Amino acid sequence: MTQKSPDGAIPETGQINKLIHEPARLNIMACLFVIESADFLFLTRQTGLTDGNLSSHMAKLEDVGYIQIKKDFVGKKPRTMLSLTEQGRTEFQLYRANIAKLLGALPDD
Repeated sequence: MTQKSPDGAIPETGQINKLIHEPARLNIMACLFVIESADFLFLTRQTGLTDGNLSSHMAKLEDVGYIQIKKDFVGKKPRTMLSLTEQGRTEFQLYRANIAKLLGALPDD
């Protein structure tokens, strides 16, 4: 276990990605990390987000290049598919490592 510094501060752990750290976006990124791609309906069910809320967070993640959004049609119905980009996968792995480092630095009690 890593010890606290003499002044009681937690040791430096690197920067936590605040864009990913937001709970709804963290949930989206985590879902997409374990599967190749997912459609919009699946993600609304998995995350518990409303359509509008999911769309808003998707746009932020797409703007920074963390997810890719593809729109097509199945028959006459529109379908929105989401997947992590390589950058998104890398950033999520870095986020996980930084969080693990932060939590590992905390005392057990």
